[in-house]
Amino acid sequence: MHEASTSRPGGHFLAVAASVITLLLSACASYDGRLNSSTTRYLGNDGTIVTKTSTASLADRISYWAGECSKGPSTIVIDISDQKLYYYKGGKLVGISAVSTGREGHDSPVGNFKVRKKEKEHASNLYGDFVDASGTVVVKNVDAKKDKPPAGTHFQGSSMPWFMEFANGVGMHTGFLPGVPDSHGCIRLPDRMAKTFYEVTPMGTPVTVQP
Repeated sequence: MHEASTSRPGGHFLAVAASVITLLLSACASYDGRLNSSTTRYLGNDGTIVTKTSTASLADRISYWAGECSKGPSTIVIDISDQKLYYYKGGKLVGISAVSTGREGHDSPVGNFKVRKKEKEHASNLYGDFVDASGTVVVKNVDAKKDKPPAGTHFQGSSMPWFMEFANGVGMHTGFLPGVPDSHGCIRLPDRMAKTFYEVTPMGTPVTVQP
């Protein structure tokens, strides 16, 4: 039985393919630990703060990166209609990520742009909470332009990790993905994809947003 199994046509190819797949899956599992953290907080619908409750969302499962060995200039295409980001290197598609773009009334800008600012630990200057001197949240989910802070409190913007701005006040960053357009205009990404894109994307990288 042993000899028959090892001499079976295609057996060696299947064994090699299985090894490669195992290696790729183990590499993906080594991304930033915040991906599976139950304490990670994101900017959600209407400025609400959302905590991730699952470790294998649909957004994570359909997102991937395979650009480690690819060369050439980077290009990013964001398609609002199918809520996905397509990442190219040297004209070759090397990554796809689920996204959540701007909801109605806060539509993401459409057109051709370039990455013009990168900030690993960015915070919103419009949406967040009013907190007291000790950092305790007094009023949640506020709009800094519309809401007034109670006495003894100040505004604290919601966290937007791995932020890459490509238009005025609009960028790609880690955020909550409900499967539909939901943001205030930014492009939300799963944390592992936001981190990967941040690390491999040079300043000035072209960004095209399609309706």
